[in-house]
Amino acid sequence: MRVAILTLSDSGYAGTREDTSGPLIARMVEQEGHQVVYTQLLPDGIEPLYTTLCQLCDENRADLILTTGGTGFSLRDLTPEATAQAIQRPAPGIAEGMRYHSLQITPKAMLSRATAGIRAQTLIVNLPGSPKAVGECLEYILPPLAHGLEILTGQSGNCARTEERT
Repeated sequence: MRVAILTLSDSGYAGTREDTSGPLIARMVEQEGHQVVYTQLLPDGIEPLYTTLCQLCDENRADLILTTGGTGFSLRDLTPEATAQAIQRPAPGIAEGMRYHSLQITPKAMLSRATAGIRAQTLIVNLPGSPKAVGECLEYILPPLAHGLEILTGQSGNCARTEERT
């Protein structure tokens, strides 16, 4: 699986804060045997992210795009809005699953506005900005995402069980 990682952070983009979530995502996906093909640190806001998402998807440069940051309540937290503009088909169960899992850890998980969806043959998933939350969410969603991406990219066509039940 080819993975692109986009970190959204005004302070990171300005060089006043180190991005630790993006490198954590890269380590985790590589440990699962996936290839990181693109990383970029962008300022918060709709336009830079929307443009980058569309280019990565439309040029088929990644099977999965993971964003980190910009999913909270700040006025500049616009990652879900940029993602919603870019996607063609929503995949709400992914963000719902992450929130459900995170709610077992902290009630603040209900404040996440993360979203997920598909553009062309690329899945886009918004992760939180905090490294702790990134690790918890990614650990939870990576195994089922691998199967979903096999279906999306045409490597697998069947979700149903093949063994008979008795």
